[in-house]
Amino acid sequence: MNFFDLCAACGRAIGRGCAAFGRLLAHMLRLTYRYWWIVLTLVLLAVAGACYYTRTANQIYRVNAIAWLNGPAIQQFEQTFAPLRASRFLPEEAAITSFIKDNKACGFATFRVIDCLHDGEPDYVDFKGKSSPTDTVRVQMKDRLCLQFRIKERDKECIPAIEKALLAFLNSNEVMQRSYEAYLANLREEVLFNHRQALKLDSLTTHYYFYSPSGMEPNAYVGTGVNFYGDRRIRLFLDEIYEQHEQIQKDDYRMLLATAPVVLENHFAVDAKPVNGRSKMIVLFFLLAWIGGCALAELIDKRKALSAWLKA
Repeated sequence: MNFFDLCAACGRAIGRGCAAFGRLLAHMLRLTYRYWWIVLTLVLLAVAGACYYTRTANQIYRVNAIAWLNGPAIQQFEQTFAPLRASRFLPEEAAITSFIKDNKACGFATFRVIDCLHDGEPDYVDFKGKSSPTDTVRVQMKDRLCLQFRIKERDKECIPAIEKALLAFLNSNEVMQRSYEAYLANLREEVLFNHRQALKLDSLTTHYYFYSPSGMEPNAYVGTGVNFYGDRRIRLFLDEIYEQHEQIQKDDYRMLLATAPVVLENHFAVDAKPVNGRSKMIVLFFLLAWIGGCALAELIDKRKALSAWLKA
């Protein structure tokens, strides 16, 4: 079988599938017409159930925040987070346990944060799980994760308490604490080193500007980071100083956040779109009720044949 034969076979299979679906749909419409009181009753009950399920107090929302990992690896964090994801094996003394048992928080999950521009800054969150650890274009960040849980409308006032309890549970892990202590020691050394390097660059610029003689000929071409002082060609190290100050700013920000193994860059924010939106649930419940009503109508329609088959 060549490629064209394969395409023709696939086309015929798709055509047969569409024809079978059309016949099934026509049969369901015929059953709906013949047993409309059964189908209509189930549909009305389903729509009423959907409206009750999506009442304002019962609407469920996703709550998200970006977590910054100060030392722990992604694998260490996932192992610590696993009991929350499964809602099992949680210590009774943990504050987060009471929120889960009281159904005030559920659906705990983590999602990878993606850096597309390779600048160390998050670009988007991979909620669909399409990225790969080996992807060199959509790079998964190693020090950031998106944390998510679900909460009902009536429990929104508990979000600050849930956030505090969640961080307390994560930061109490001994393995993550050891990773954090090693990270913090290295970060302090890095901050001190970069500050010393900035002072050295400043001193070097001063030395070149005021004390270093130059044998360069006058009226030479002035390039980037070069200035003339009298008849001397002076290098100002502007690019190096700018890069060093950028690194110092990044390290100071990391130091500011390095207060625990896991911290949040922002507080948990509620997604404006509910998970169980009324329109979506009404359509879903309607379709399920219609299919169920047609199945029940088919059983009633074939009751004699089914009775004879059971008695045979």
